[in-house]
Parts: sequence; structure tokens; C-alpha cells
Amino acid sequence: MPAAFESTRPLWQPSIIQQEAANITKYRAWLAQEKGLVFANREELWLWSVEQIEAFWGSLWDFFAIQASRPYQTVLVERKMPGAIWFPGAQLNYAEHIFRQTSPERPALLFQSEGRPLCELSWADLKRKVAAIAQTFRTLGVQRGDRVVAYLPNIPEAVIAFLACASLGAIWSSCSPDFGASSVIERFQQIEPRVLIAVDGYSYAGKIFDRRPILVELQQQLPTLQKTILIPYLDTTATTATGSDLTQLLFWQEALLPEAELHFEQVPFAYPLWVLYSSGTTGLPKAIVQSQGGILMEHLKVLALESDLKPGDRFFWFSTTGWMMWNLLVGSLLVGATALLYDGSPGYPDLNALWSFAHESGMTFFGTSASYLSSCLKAEIEPGQRYDLSQLRALGSTGSPLPPEGFLWVYEHVKSDLWLCSISGGTDVCSAFVCGSIVLPVYAGELQCRSLGAKVEAFDESGQSFIDEVGELVLTEPMPSMPLFFWNDPNNRRYLESYFAVYPGIWRHGDWIRITPRGSAIIYGRSDSTINRMGIRMGSSEIYRVVESFPEIVDSLIIGVEQAHGGYYLPLFVVLRPGAELDEDLKQRLRTALRTRISPHHIPDEILSIAEVPRTLSGKKLEVPIKKILLGLPVEKAISVDALSNPQAIHFFLELASKRKQADDKIGEE
Repeated sequence: MPAAFESTRPLWQPSIIQQEAANITKYRAWLAQEKGLVFANREELWLWSVEQIEAFWGSLWDFFAIQASRPYQTVLVERKMPGAIWFPGAQLNYAEHIFRQTSPERPALLFQSEGRPLCELSWADLKRKVAAIAQTFRTLGVQRGDRVVAYLPNIPEAVIAFLACASLGAIWSSCSPDFGASSVIERFQQIEPRVLIAVDGYSYAGKIFDRRPILVELQQQLPTLQKTILIPYLDTTATTATGSDLTQLLFWQEALLPEAELHFEQVPFAYPLWVLYSSGTTGLPKAIVQSQGGILMEHLKVLALESDLKPGDRFFWFSTTGWMMWNLLVGSLLVGATALLYDGSPGYPDLNALWSFAHESGMTFFGTSASYLSSCLKAEIEPGQRYDLSQLRALGSTGSPLPPEGFLWVYEHVKSDLWLCSISGGTDVCSAFVCGSIVLPVYAGELQCRSLGAKVEAFDESGQSFIDEVGELVLTEPMPSMPLFFWNDPNNRRYLESYFAVYPGIWRHGDWIRITPRGSAIIYGRSDSTINRMGIRMGSSEIYRVVESFPEIVDSLIIGVEQAHGGYYLPLFVVLRPGAELDEDLKQRLRTALRTRISPHHIPDEILSIAEVPRTLSGKKLEVPIKKILLGLPVEKAISVDALSNPQAIHFFLELASKRKQADDKIGEE
């Protein structure tokens, strides 16, 4: 693969004041005073954290003053993957650490939606409501280890219900209400929930979506359900389900009635906290189980030391409850920050919606997707001119690689003194492997550093590690937030296949990465969707960067298809800006740009216009399943349609696959 765009000059550098005030600087000073460990810079600190992992994670336990009713016996047993056992003997509770805050009147949550103005919930109110819901759960028979599931948008009630669940030692799992019935059922059926919490519907992009018919189906298909707690989100005055087939209902306002003290069930460090899910685009979603202690330690690390969040910060990441970034957003409460929740479309009524929210909420850390920032660039909006962003000090980006042009747009059109923190990780650990650091400079197109405690390396096909070459992103040491197991996975078969089949004992994540000599990193996209033509591999993100720099193009998809006769079919699909035309002139300009900026070997065989790029519910482009469809695999084996945010988008590719098969059959007959 060719090198990504690189600059020898940083776009941003931290001031001396910022470096001195950083949480990571305080941590280094603490290590020097308490442990006698002195590190010249962050790179030296990272190296120690991944070589002496027991000492590192043990130091975080002390630095963050982890509250445990029973102490741990040792930091780590069985330093291997899978099978590492962290902090055996320790008894604690994740939610108890949330409520260590001492400012009851300060806002814990700020919330806004498309149709509702900004409102706040204080720490005192949050604690009172969590205690009430926890007591209601007890009344309903919810005990330690029971599953509570939620079909909720990103609203305060979701945070309240999760914390109540965690306080009891019950296990949480959530889906966004934009998930279709079958997608929710195939997730929740696996874990046999006792209680469902859901809304009657939601609004998105100005449209109303009634979810009561789906709730009826969920009740019918989840036989272990004993009660459904309904939040009247569309009809806020509703107190009965008149005209509905819903049964065993309890309304949210009733669930809030009990007066109770908040208690915290003490559970082992490695006790399940929640179940997250893989995208499920090509099969039954993997039910990923993560631990109370592992998530506690990882989120304290990544939010306090890497994201530099402090008490009083106002932290936002645009997410639904079906994406791990919602779980990370809730985790900001661990460090005393205020979590900012937004429910609605980021593009409604236009792409200024989230920037307006940043202005109104006094946001200090704005987290979003790379695709949103790229859309803002394309739309030529000017957030820095239109809104007061004086409180905003950091902007986070994830979901896909942010191209250099996106970095430049942020500094030219949002704020010139902003810390741009591009990160990459996964649902699998509910965190980032490669992240930002406020004590390091920002270079266009690069992620600043590898996360502390994450032994990230780039491997070649033979398992050799190298620097400044593109390879498989792997982890060669365990982390506490790695999955305990997959639910309903006999003998850990799917777990082992997912991460350890390629390099036994080494976690292969499925991304292409290049680690630069200065310790930063560049992500090239998914390794399982690599374009491999004439033996030359190319990450799809590099091609997207070139194609989507054209003003006529708003989105794109490229697929490399190995053919039975040994050929290689490379189509490029583009979504045009309204009014633009895919004529021969535009096609030729695209080919020329790809030839000169990427490689002569990666000029597409044909360029086709599509209405939209098919994406998962979390917004990722559907490269591998579309490749399988073009290879002739039946759609039901290639993709789970209900796992898509826009299932109608695959029809084009089904028709294309059919036409190609007919053409191949005709050639065979001749």
C-alpha cells in the first residue's frame, strides 16, 4: 500500500499550560512519587505500560482509588490470550464508582432532542431516580445475573435504567429503536431477558416512528420476559396502553415512585456488566460479554488519561444505544464529567444541528464520526463562524478513518486551537486501541498514539512485527476489557475464530494499520475488505479519500471481487451530489486521480452511480457482504438485512449480481 498523506509539520501542538494540567502528567508525577518510576515522555510510559502490564494496571487501581469491598489477590493470573484472569478476589460494583461524586447539584446529564429543548438532570436527581428504578427491579424479581434489556433512544431514562441494573449486579443490554424487530429479537433472544424497557416510538429527521407494534412482537418472541416498562416518549401523557396488544406493562412514571436508598451489589471483578453485539451483517450477532471490573478500569484509563476528561467537563459523543460509544459516553460519569445526550438525526434540520447543540450546552469535548465531519466539509458549513464554541477544547472522531482533508477542515472551519483526537478501537473491548493524547502534537491523517496498556503492533502474514509498514492490527498482550466470553458459545468456538484463528495467542482485530516512527498510527480500513489486485494490496479508505474529495461525490463504495477464472473485478460505486452527473468527463477525472494518487493497478473496471451506500446500523460501509453478493452468494447467507440502516440500498447490488451471473452463463454456453 502507498503511504498515506503525511505532513512534517503538526496542525496543532499543546501549550505548556495544557501539558502541565493534563491528567496524564499528574499520573506520571504520581508514578514518580509513589512508585519511583520516571518516564521522559509518553512513548516511554506506553512502552512500560505494555511490557510491565501487571505493574501498569495495578498502578491504575491505586491512582484511581478503586473502591472494593474485598481486595484483589494479584493483578493478573495467566498472562495469555484468551484466558487472562484479572484482579481475582476483588469484589466491587461499577455503578458505585459513578456515584462517588460530591457535587449533588451539578448537572450529571444534559439532554436535547429534535423536538425537545435542552434540559438537565442533577447528580442528586440521577441518584434518586436510579435508586427508585433499582427498587422497582427488585420488586419485579430482578437479581444478580438476570438480564435487563432496553429498546431505547439516547435519552436520560436509558442511563438511569442501566445504572440501576448495574447497581444490582444484573446484566444490561440495549438496542436502538431504529433496529427492526428481527434484529432486536436475534440479539435479545440469545440472552433470555427478564425485563424489557422500551419507548412507544421516536422521531428522526422530523418523522415519527411508532414502535408499539414491534414491542408486541418482542413480547411474543421473548418468552422469558416477565415485565415491560414502557416510556411514553411520543405520547408523554399516556398512562395506559389503550388500543394496544401489549401485556404485562408498567409505566416509567410508576417505576419511579418507590422511595429507596441506593445500594450496590458487590460482584467479582470478572462479573458480567453488559452484553454488546457485533454488527451481525453476515450471521447471528456475536453477544459480547464484558466485565464490571474490566470496563471500570478501561474507561477510567481511556477517559481520564487519554481523553483528559476532568470533573466539570461536558462530554458528548453522538451515538445511539446500539453502539459502544454510548457505553463510553455513560462512562464519562466515572470521572465526574457531565454526559451530554442527543437524540435525533445529526443532519436535521441540517448539518448544523450538533454544532448548535455544542453551542447551547457549553460542550467541552465533542465526539462524532469521521463520516459526519466529512459531510460537514462537503456541505461547506462554518461552525466556527456561526456558533460560540469558546468552551470547546477537544473534538473526537471515530467510526472510520478521518482523511487528512477532514483534519484540515476542522482547524480551518471549526476552531484553530482545538485538540483533534482521532481514535480507533472496537465494540470487542468497548474502547480504543489507538487514540489521542493532549500532550502530543496532531498531524493530518494520523492517530496520535497507541493507548496505554494496549500492545498494538502491525503484523505481516508470517506474524512478524514491523514499524512504518502496513500490516494487520494485532494485540500481543491481554487487556482487562477484552470479552469474558460470547453468550451461548460452546467451547468458545466463535470467540476463538473471531480473534485468534490467524495468529494463535495473538488478538487479530481485522484492521490495517501503519505505526509511524514517531509512534503515531494510520488506519487503512478493514483488512477483510482489502483491495488486492495483481498482488498489490490497498486499503479501501485510501481510495475513498481520493474519490470523495471530488465535489460531485458525497459517498462511495469500492469492492474487489476475485473471479472463478482468475480475473479480478473492481467496480467503484458513487453517490452523486444532487444535480451532478456521472458523465465520461467525471469518470475520466476519477480514473486519472486514482492512477496518479493511488496506483495504476487500482483503476476501477467500471464506475456506477448508486442512490446510497449500504451501511450497518452503526454507520459502517457494507464492503464484505456486498463482495459476497457479487460473488454470487445468496443474500440470506451474505447479509442480515435487518442489521442495515438502509436495507433498500442492497437491491442495486442484487440486480447487478444477477446481471453478471447471466452474462457469465451466456459466455459459458458460447
